[in-house]
Amino acid sequence: MSTIIEKTEVFVTDLLSNQLGSEYLYHNLRHTQRVVKNTKELLDFYDLNAKENDALVLAAWLHDTGYTQGSENHEEASCAIARSFLEENNYDTAAIDTVCNLILATRRYYDPTNLSEQIIRDADASHLGHNTYEETSEMLREELSLLGIANFSQKEWRDTNIQMFQTEHRFYTDYAKNNWQKGKDENLANLIKNRKKNKKLVKKERLKAELKSNFKDKSPERGIQTMFRVTMRNHLKLSDIADTKANILLSVNAIIISLVLANLVPKLDNPSNDYLVYPAVIFVIFSVISMVMSILATRPNVTSGQFTKEDVEQKKVNLLFFGNFHKMKLVDYEWAIQELIKDQKYVYSSLTKDLYYLGLVLDRKYKLLRWTYTIFMIGMILSVIAFFVALKFFGPEKIIDLPT
Repeated sequence: MSTIIEKTEVFVTDLLSNQLGSEYLYHNLRHTQRVVKNTKELLDFYDLNAKENDALVLAAWLHDTGYTQGSENHEEASCAIARSFLEENNYDTAAIDTVCNLILATRRYYDPTNLSEQIIRDADASHLGHNTYEETSEMLREELSLLGIANFSQKEWRDTNIQMFQTEHRFYTDYAKNNWQKGKDENLANLIKNRKKNKKLVKKERLKAELKSNFKDKSPERGIQTMFRVTMRNHLKLSDIADTKANILLSVNAIIISLVLANLVPKLDNPSNDYLVYPAVIFVIFSVISMVMSILATRPNVTSGQFTKEDVEQKKVNLLFFGNFHKMKLVDYEWAIQELIKDQKYVYSSLTKDLYYLGLVLDRKYKLLRWTYTIFMIGMILSVIAFFVALKFFGPEKIIDLPT
């Protein structure tokens, strides 16, 4: 690498890193480095002399420096910056003119007149044939919007790119045609495929909107649906929590009783352990009561599971609760559901009843659980106190051996 190219790389890197606006998401240092890389890739294929190679690499580095002064006429601004920098570094005047001509050759719609201009143009547009095209294209769309040049929607941008691919852009060098054209064709095919897919989605959404409009007056409002859905979910979650708490008490008390029966009861046969009888009885009684109440809290209610045609017609039965229909035939239940969905008020009434009775069940569960935990707590306290009292006043050391 020649000294002037090394200096140019340092100069451009510093310039674009520190003086380029943050709104340039596409025309930035990363884009410039990509163009330089692709220029060198083309130069490795073509047998140009050293001066032509240097001019192309310099042009690739300097071709977008003009964006530091604004997006309008940036090629001319880039040429002026390049000329000033190269003259300061005593670069050959004729070579400077060549670099400027190559920079100006990157203007849109320019038709290259020689191989060097074809190389710089193909390197500048090489992203069209790479698999990163979608990301870089989106950056360019956002950049145009941030700069206030144009605001494209996703659809408009896609259509614009398809038109550009088909009618405006083409690769000039044989190397680009052989190595990048296939990628460009694939990117174009993806754009067209996405456009067709989008048309189908638009058509589907339009049909969906029409159906929604036709049945808007008949279907429940979204807010009402959300209210019932959230409330029902909360009720079910609270019911699960209650069942979990009851199961915990069942498990704990079952373990306690098992330990008492296995370890404490056999010792009561010994007269010296009579002082443990009353604490053990208190302990077991309160544990059994806690278990019974835990079972009552989780025990399901048995319902008839049947309804009559008159119940449906008079809107007395809640068809959304399984306990009201689990013994019915499928045909009868299907008929009842059809009657239900015909009447919006009946739907709301059924949902309301479902929530109400579920709330009553929750009230019963939590009241029983509250009493169960209270009894369990009292039983544990009394049992511990009873054990300490028995040990203190009636323990083995209090037994007086009588003379024989």
